[in-house]
Amino acid sequence: MVVTALGEDRPGIVRELARTVSDTGCNIEDSRMTVLGGEFAVLLLISGRWNELAKLESALPHTAKRMGLQIHIKRTEGPEERRQLLPYTVEVVSLDHPGIVAELANFFATREINIRDMNTASYAAAHTGTPMLSVHMTVDVPAGIHIATLRDEFMDFCDQINLDAVMEPLK
Repeated sequence: MVVTALGEDRPGIVRELARTVSDTGCNIEDSRMTVLGGEFAVLLLISGRWNELAKLESALPHTAKRMGLQIHIKRTEGPEERRQLLPYTVEVVSLDHPGIVAELANFFATREINIRDMNTASYAAAHTGTPMLSVHMTVDVPAGIHIATLRDEFMDFCDQINLDAVMEPLK
């Protein structure tokens, strides 16, 4: 089951969500949690037997209401068997301006490369205060794609739109 929750940031949110999950006999398999602005956002992958998941589906809305969280619950299947994919990490730093993430996503999507994970952060450059953007991605490159050609195309693309980037195998 995948659970997302969003609400005003404050101490104790993780404790209450984790307690609700464990009280029903379920387990948090994977999670992502962050504060964006003044809001806390969490994404959980939860496992359990069907009856435990049903208990959790009933309990979570009560926990969410008590804590002032917006919550979404979705049953999911296990990950589909992945064809031969090579995980690569992509790091990008640039002057911040609208459209960078969209352009990066388009580059990979047009090559049938899935973005498995992505984190972005805006910050002020040291000494100058210039608005900057950093992007960290993990992409799954199909084994049939020639890596050297892909890397050359990516670096040319980044040069054209003035991005400083690195693409290398995930370690």
